[in-house]
Amino acid sequence: MSGGFFDKVYQARDADQTRDLYDAWAASYEAEVAANGYVTPGRCADALASCLADKTAAILDFGCGTGLSGLALRKAGFTTLDGVDLSVEMLACARDKGAYRTLTQIEADAALPAIPGAYAAVTAIGVIGAGAAPISVFDVLLGALAPGGFLVFSFNDHALEEAENEARVSHAIESGEAVQLFHEYGPHLTGLNLNSAVYVLEKT
Repeated sequence: MSGGFFDKVYQARDADQTRDLYDAWAASYEAEVAANGYVTPGRCADALASCLADKTAAILDFGCGTGLSGLALRKAGFTTLDGVDLSVEMLACARDKGAYRTLTQIEADAALPAIPGAYAAVTAIGVIGAGAAPISVFDVLLGALAPGGFLVFSFNDHALEEAENEARVSHAIESGEAVQLFHEYGPHLTGLNLNSAVYVLEKT
């Protein structure tokens, strides 16, 4: 999409530059992704709903952005959502939706505002990959779960091109850190012909 933030979003940058980009994008983000058929939040929410029966269980939406993931989780039946994000402007948009119990700004590489086991599930929808969070975030999120907790995340085509991303997930499964309950490759941004892989892991 020429002239939009998609021209910039997949470029490598540090955490401060990423936060600044998303702050600047907040006002037009939803219109831009809607125009390009952003369907990954709904796919992730439905995947979690197929694994987690208790729809009142607390869920941490990591990198919640403007709250599109929260709306998708609500639509799937989940009622207790907390969101965290780097961007103050994105969080302001999320707050307007009324989908979250709490919303908190976090810093890159900071510990999550929760003890392991506080959440039945952690979601990272469209969060890990080029121009966003590094794969090291995977370990932070898995560490926030108690055994039996669910980690839901997606890798778009750009993230899948980075071999270390899938390699880290495979290592977690092969080493017994987690069991893969769901994996599906499908549409992400239909208007840009981008796809994504959606995963649900259960921590062991």
